[in-house]
This record gives sequence, structure tokens and C-alpha cells, in this order.
Amino acid sequence: MTTLTVNIDNKKSEKAVKAVLDALGLNYSIGSSPDSIERPLNKAEQRVYNNLKRSLEQIKLHQEGKIELRDARELLHEL
Repeated sequence: MTTLTVNIDNKKSEKAVKAVLDALGLNYSIGSSPDSIERPLNKAEQRVYNNLKRSLEQIKLHQEGKIELRDARELLHEL
């Protein structure tokens, strides 16, 4: 058995593809969105994910009063 995943954004195209699959007598299932399919992150995506995660952790610590963050003026002055 072979599994084929097709992402279709257009409703007309979706109906046409379903009609072809039906005409060929093939079984198919329809998923809600391509985001539900999990795949491993590549290196660039993993780096962005890690940076966002670290930033959100710092924001949480700042909101709890555990750390002090630099303001934008300090950052611009440093540049």
C-alpha cells in the first residue's frame, strides 16, 4: 500500500481530485489541515524555535519580577 498526501487550497480542485479518486476506485481520507501532520524541524526552524522559547522564558521571569530586561533605548545605544 502506498500513502499519498496532497495539500489542496482550492475547493474546486479538491472536488476534482475527489472525483478522480472515486473514478479510479481508490480509498482516501480527508484531513483538516496540513499542520496536523508532524515532521521534525530542520536546523533553521529548530534555532528559531529555541530562540523564541528562550525569549518567552525571559518574559515570564521578567513578569514575575525575577529578572530585569533592558529597554529599547539601552539596546539601541549599545548598537
